[in-house]
Amino acid sequence: MTSDPERSRKVISHYLNKNHVVALCTSGNINGEPDLWCANCFYLFDPQAMGLIMMSQPHTRHCQLALSSPQVAGTIAAQTKNVALIQGVQFRGQLQLLAGEDAADAKSRYVQRFPAARLLSAPLWLLRLDEIKMTDNKLGFGKKFYWQREYD
Repeated sequence: MTSDPERSRKVISHYLNKNHVVALCTSGNINGEPDLWCANCFYLFDPQAMGLIMMSQPHTRHCQLALSSPQVAGTIAAQTKNVALIQGVQFRGQLQLLAGEDAADAKSRYVQRFPAARLLSAPLWLLRLDEIKMTDNKLGFGKKFYWQREYD
């Protein structure tokens, strides 16, 4: 595991920026019943926020769960059959619905990456990444990078 936090952040950010689909895992309560659900979502990486901007309707199961409990986890992984080329991240974070100026700014950037989103009216969400572990076998079998958000 790499102990240099700046190098880890740089490597992880580069990986997140070049990909665009996240497997998002949510849990919470819907109608008073505990539930969990996973969904695949397109995302835009926001390096300043160290987060993922996503577009999704609030009535979807994963968003309903996130509204009841914003703590989420997930993965972003490349598809390969060659073990030497495996790359991917596991993460945990907080999912929040964006509003106002934050939502307008996020939408502007999101439609630059995904022009078809211009035609959609779904709201945008920010998945604030709190902890990330990245595996990058391209740099050596089992090579890991780790990043964690620092809190004041």
